[in-house]
Amino acid sequence: MNSPPHLILASGSPYKRELLSRLPVDFDALPADIDETRVDDESPDWMARRLAESKAAALASQFPESFVLGCDQVIALGDRCFSKPGNADRAVEQLLALQGKTHRLITAICLLVPGSAPRHSEVPFTMVMRPLSRAAIEAYVAEDKPFDCAGSYRIEAAGIRLFETTRGDDPTAIEGLPLTRVWSLLLDAGWPHD
Repeated sequence: MNSPPHLILASGSPYKRELLSRLPVDFDALPADIDETRVDDESPDWMARRLAESKAAALASQFPESFVLGCDQVIALGDRCFSKPGNADRAVEQLLALQGKTHRLITAICLLVPGSAPRHSEVPFTMVMRPLSRAAIEAYVAEDKPFDCAGSYRIEAAGIRLFETTRGDDPTAIEGLPLTRVWSLLLDAGWPHD
């Protein structure tokens, strides 16, 4: 009898680790050290897809017998992409640019399975942010400290109040890992289930 496959989440994110723990899979989470710089003239959608696959590939070479799941998010206001701010000043500046506008959040996943072609899925969301004053943004940043979140908001926490509406088909995608799509890719790849 074959042993069940091993799954590696190519991420050091505690948010993604918590999300994946909701599915009935045993996994290890390991950070993937890749260059996340945008390539010239790369669309936000393609950037998210490329980074998800690059993260998975970085660990698949170390664990050739494992299933490896990579994921990335890109926040796009037109062609401008927003990354993780890293500090309060940059978070405030990002939110000032996004407030009162509609932006896209693209969450891409890539599942690499030994002996098989990469499996991809992208989940776009339309995010309509309320008009916000600098004072309101600074208060939010001080409360939620979204320094490690693309776009400088944590919608699963106090960041939900920054938005008028969100439109998409898997709310866990906004948090960082679209679980309905992950489960579909795993099942398609032959992951054992009851």
